[in-house]
Order: sequence, then structure tokens, then C-alpha cells
Amino acid sequence: METAPLDSQDELTALRALVAEQATKLESQEAEVIKRDSIIGLRRAQLELLRHRQHGASSEKIDRKIEQFELMLEEIEASRAEAELRLGKTPLPELDDASEKPKRKSLPDGLATEELVYAAPCNCPTCGSTSFLKAADRVVQVLEHVPASVKIVRHVEKRMICKECDTTVAGEMPTLPIERGKPGPGLLAHIMIAKFDDHIPLYRLSEMYDRLGIDISRSVMADWVGRVSALLTPLVLLIRAHIASSHR
Repeated sequence: METAPLDSQDELTALRALVAEQATKLESQEAEVIKRDSIIGLRRAQLELLRHRQHGASSEKIDRKIEQFELMLEEIEASRAEAELRLGKTPLPELDDASEKPKRKSLPDGLATEELVYAAPCNCPTCGSTSFLKAADRVVQVLEHVPASVKIVRHVEKRMICKECDTTVAGEMPTLPIERGKPGPGLLAHIMIAKFDDHIPLYRLSEMYDRLGIDISRSVMADWVGRVSALLTPLVLLIRAHIASSHR
């Protein structure tokens, strides 16, 4: 078997490097096109939304359109971020919806804070010295999600019996929304808000609770929703009467 001349090997290496370079450029151009298309799609969706608001469609139609465009914008913005990452560039800054100028949002005050400290090494990796001067700490703050949790609340009603007349006295336990049922008011409020305000179907809520290790079937939650709806009837009547008393 003959060995290829040195010049041919160098040419082959150079050719492979050229092909790799062209492939990288092509991938970058493709990502750039995706980014441009995403931005164009974003502006078109925003324009379409403004047009629908301008022409005064019914509130229900507007709400449906807004929901559709919100989903569309989510997909477009996610595609834009993916394209930026593929290009190896810093993600585009968040935009102010009103001014469309880059902004940096401050983290909200009053949140529970957990501090993780990463100690510096005791030996210099360059010279091995153990003598150091104090430098300013680098602090990075991020928002982290704490998964939802469910707890058991034990209501214990203490009872005593009078020695003189055998009368039983007891503490006053609060009335539960569903007597002899296991849901507390906080759990019921969460289910009602998730279903009617966040539009989360009960079967999805059941799956979410299942991930927490809590077995609450869809049919059971549907029963709770019906019972809570009945409990809220007086409040509904009061709101209806307040609205009907208005002159407009």
C-alpha cells in the first residue's frame, strides 16, 4: 500500500477544514434567518392584535384572539431565543411592552432568600501559595421555583367532663367547607381559581397533584367544585344585586 504524498495529505486536511468552516457558516446563516423570521412573525402578530382591538370586535372574540396571539408570541419568542443560543450570542434583552426598550427588572422584595456560598480554594492553582488578600465577592441572584406542597392539618377539639355535673365542654372547632370531607378551604380555593380563572381542567389538576404524591381523582374534585359553587351562591346573589342597583 502506497503512502500518499505529504502535499496531498495537507490538501486533504485543508479541504476538510474548509468544509467544516462552510458548514459552520451555513448553520450560522440558517440560525440568523430563523431569528429574523421570528422577529418578523412577532411584529406581525403584534400588529394583527392591535388591528383587532381597533376594529372593536366583541369582547369574547377579542379574548379568544388575544389567547391565540399570546400562544403564538410564546412560540415565536422561544424560537428567537433558540436561534440566539445556536449563534452563540447573548440572548436578546427583555423589552418593555410600552417603550420596547431593553430593561432590567429588579427582583421583588420580601421573598424568602436562600444563600449558597462557594468557598474559594485554599491553594493558588498557579503558584501553590496559601497567602491571599480579600477580594470583592461575586454575587448573582436568580429566581428559583419552589414546588407546590400539600400538608395535612389536624383539627383537634379538646374535650373535658365536669366532675360535678358530668357536663361535657369542648373547644370551638371552625366549620369546614365540606363537612366530613378532607379538603380544607385553601385547597378548595386553589382548585376553584385554577379551574375558573387559570382555565386548568380538573383532570390536569389531578395529574399535578399525583406528581406530589396526592391521589385526588377528577370526579372527586368535580364533586368539590359543585359543593363550593352551592356555598358561594349567597355571595353571587349579593354581587348580582349590587350590579343591578347601578344606574348604568
